[in-house]
Amino acid sequence: MRELHGKPRHRRRRTALVTGAPLAVAAAGALVYGTAFGAFGEDAEPRAAAAPAPAAAPAWADDAADGFASVHAQGQKGTYGGRDGKTVTVRTLADLEKYATAREPYVIVVAGTIAVDPKGKEIKVASDKTIVGAGTAGHIVGGGFFLGRGVHNVIIRNLTIRDAYRGTWNDKEHDWDAIQMDGAHHVWIDHNDLRHMADGLIDSRKDTTHVTVSWNRLSDNNKTFGIGWTENATADLTIHHNWFRETEQRNPSTDNVAHAHLYNNYLQDDAGTRITSSYGSYARGRTKMVLENSYFKGVNNPVVKDSSAALVRRGNVFSGTSGRNESGGTAFDPKTYYKYALDRAADVPALLKSGAGPRSSLGAAAGARAAGRVLTVAKDGSGRYTSVQKAVDAVPAGNTSRAVIRVAPGTYRETVEVPANKPHVTVEGTGSSRKDTVIVFNNAAGTPKPDGSGTYGTGGSATFAVEADDFTARNLTVSNDFDEARNQKLDGHQAVALRTAADRVRLDSLIVSGDQDTLLLDTAGKDRPGRVHLTNSYVIGNTDFVFGRATAVIDKSVLTLKKRWDGTSAGYVTAPSTAAGRKGFLITRCTVNGDVAARSFHLGRPWHAGGDATLDPQTTVRDTVLSAAIKPGPWTDMGGFSWKDDRFAEYRNSGPGAGGPRGDRPHLTDAQATSQETADWLGDWKP
Repeated sequence: MRELHGKPRHRRRRTALVTGAPLAVAAAGALVYGTAFGAFGEDAEPRAAAAPAPAAAPAWADDAADGFASVHAQGQKGTYGGRDGKTVTVRTLADLEKYATAREPYVIVVAGTIAVDPKGKEIKVASDKTIVGAGTAGHIVGGGFFLGRGVHNVIIRNLTIRDAYRGTWNDKEHDWDAIQMDGAHHVWIDHNDLRHMADGLIDSRKDTTHVTVSWNRLSDNNKTFGIGWTENATADLTIHHNWFRETEQRNPSTDNVAHAHLYNNYLQDDAGTRITSSYGSYARGRTKMVLENSYFKGVNNPVVKDSSAALVRRGNVFSGTSGRNESGGTAFDPKTYYKYALDRAADVPALLKSGAGPRSSLGAAAGARAAGRVLTVAKDGSGRYTSVQKAVDAVPAGNTSRAVIRVAPGTYRETVEVPANKPHVTVEGTGSSRKDTVIVFNNAAGTPKPDGSGTYGTGGSATFAVEADDFTARNLTVSNDFDEARNQKLDGHQAVALRTAADRVRLDSLIVSGDQDTLLLDTAGKDRPGRVHLTNSYVIGNTDFVFGRATAVIDKSVLTLKKRWDGTSAGYVTAPSTAAGRKGFLITRCTVNGDVAARSFHLGRPWHAGGDATLDPQTTVRDTVLSAAIKPGPWTDMGGFSWKDDRFAEYRNSGPGAGGPRGDRPHLTDAQATSQETADWLGDWKP
């Protein structure tokens, strides 16, 4: 992007942002980052070092657990279920049992309601399985699942498991659980609806460990979630973003658990209903529990510990609760085991009401994937194509079902363009790390085109260009390695790694690397929407290295600052060129760091492309850790346009580069911040 120095047409300065008292630093426990490629490297998303999955494997089958289920232990590198096996769809109990008990890995899609006979039967599950409901259609009625000793690497996801209840509230005769685990390890229980069972909804027993329970709805039950049945304090569990509603006890109860990390859960007991809570979260025996940023509403005895347990409590909200609410002792620091990000406790009820339980985007995609296409790319010829662009070329124009391009590890020196007439494309690396699959080229704005028709220009220099809606990229490195030092005579050093000019673009687990103008987030036209969601990624550059007119959220990522080609430290993180009436860039829950001089980088400046005074550039940086590289006055003018006439603000940032609100450093008020969150940026699109 070129900076224009022509005479600008100034607008009246707006005063929507205010300065005031410093706001609270984001709650403890946010993501902690190291140097580039550290925190989000190979160990962050464990993947088996296997050949690319068969063509039938749906994209979500690559999802791996977070929390303690992601930790490498007992010979198991995280939890990824049946990802390396075939995908099968089942509609009968016989087929479900056939594949659940098989020795081979499977992704088992439950595509309807399966009644368990006899009632209360717990289907035995073998290792290396993913059992997932097809959208919201997968129901297991009258029974559940059992994982025995030594069973490992199992995902149970997106199912409704219900109605084994036998009419006795405190049932002592029927040990019929939705999910029972006796001595299993590396289990991920995610996005399920568990309710109305004869005994527990989840029982994690007999030294079952490395379990993550996330984004589930648990309701209408007595003994909800019990953990223990052992004298050994060896189990490690993460329990986050679960909605406990109208459950009497064990929410959860943890007995002799070495490390129990509970965060962002919602425990709700409404008055006047037939179920009244006995207690909420309970730590007993030699349990060490950390309980963070959860919300307790109307619960009796919300937090209980016995004298031998340790329970550290922080950031929780208690509304209308009564009775015991206890803490004490020394527990542990979850961040020494894995990375995680906390949502605000006040946001938890709304977050879980909309996000917990089965989702239509999971499981149901299996049918679309089978009906669409899977294209494999490998440098060594083992895939169908040897270049990424050849695979893109093979996608039919106007395709209505998702085409997934799976790229084997290797370095692909090429440029890639996904044209506007090929929506619904996913490009994903199949390596164990985003560093394994690299797409790289070295065009710059001033590089002459081979056909002699001129130079590429900034947008045309992109190594990877996305012009098609509903695009996804994941587990890749996209780089522009143009050498500025060796090309000083070239007119135009802007060198884009990744350019998007489309709507509903999902970028996950990427490294996007360059120098000047690394990441161009654009739209197909000034009047066209262009929403982008980038998460769990690294973006590396120096001058205006995140720029454009898209409506973009950069979440839980690292923005790494680089020195210029001559070793100097100076630059700008963002250069938005937002159209009036639209959202610009939202950087949230990120870290901005890099090996550069202190106070040498601005967070942003307004890019009025072509000198267009009607544009209204916007960057908001919130809940983000800022290194000492950020200038005390983090915003600056550009091309004769004052940043103060546009929309630049911070909210609840921390770190040595953060600063309180003042005239040259505007902060959002709490009220303003409620309308500058991810959902406000993405609207009806929920990636």
